[in-house]
Amino acid sequence: MYARAAVVRKPLAARKCRTERHSTGLGSIGAVRGVLVFFVAVLALSASIAHAGARDVQHVTLIGDSVADAIGNTDSAIGIVKQGVDMDLEVAPCRRVEGEGCPVNGVRPPSVVQLANSMGSQLGPNVVVSVGYNDFEDQYAQNIEDALSAFKLAGVKHVWWLTLRAAHHGYINMNDNIEAAAQHHPELTVIDWNVYSRSHPDWFQSDGLHLLQDGANAMATLIHNTLIDDKVALKPVQVVTTALPPARRGKLYGVKLRATLGLAPYRWSLLAHAPKGIHLEADGRIIGKPLAKPGTYVLKVVAKDAAGSLAVRRLTLRITL
Repeated sequence: MYARAAVVRKPLAARKCRTERHSTGLGSIGAVRGVLVFFVAVLALSASIAHAGARDVQHVTLIGDSVADAIGNTDSAIGIVKQGVDMDLEVAPCRRVEGEGCPVNGVRPPSVVQLANSMGSQLGPNVVVSVGYNDFEDQYAQNIEDALSAFKLAGVKHVWWLTLRAAHHGYINMNDNIEAAAQHHPELTVIDWNVYSRSHPDWFQSDGLHLLQDGANAMATLIHNTLIDDKVALKPVQVVTTALPPARRGKLYGVKLRATLGLAPYRWSLLAHAPKGIHLEADGRIIGKPLAKPGTYVLKVVAKDAAGSLAVRRLTLRITL
């Protein structure tokens, strides 16, 4: 889902650096003990369910430089890239894959290799890398190898690496380095940001590299969709209910909305008020005694899953006499 030139011993473009949580009798004692045992069992079951739910959401670390940093600075992009995963954003301007980056407010960001060594198992099993715009072309192939070795030592199982937008000729060779590494590293998958973004100059600032809001959303979407395709991110929740039974004015009404995919439990809400006397409960039950005059009413229902994804469905409710 988602042709190639001279070695230059210098960073390939001007870099943008931006600054980017009581007493009782024996009988009562037995009763109390029984109640305690019951509540302990309930708590244990709840913890087990919660733990099982947490296992359903995989941890992903996104490591980026000032280009991917736009995701971290754009709320909509954060919402996209975090859907269906437990996402850790490790993005910072001036970062390199290996070696010292440029200073930002007097501090140099750790390289990808340094970050892998310092975070270790905290990286989790899945890592996405969007770094390279500050690196040296003639060292990039070895930098990738060193980063993959550091990831392996940290226990990372799968790495996705975004290609560089080839706004400068040297980035073509560096993209070849990424593709070549994937040929002999089965744990590495290439995400072709260069091709994905090629026809969208409107996504970029004047340098053709750093992202505007639409570009940040686009990069986040590409990463998210790739993680879904590779069965790492959960598919977003979907509303299954497509129609509502009619309601009679002044008579009790009840129906349960249904959703699928995403991560249960689901919480339901409305984008606008329901007809008078009708209520949507958080568990998806539409209940009440309609008091509105007969007619057809639109309900825009929203399902939100435990992983944060949303689904909206437009339903109609017909109220009769």
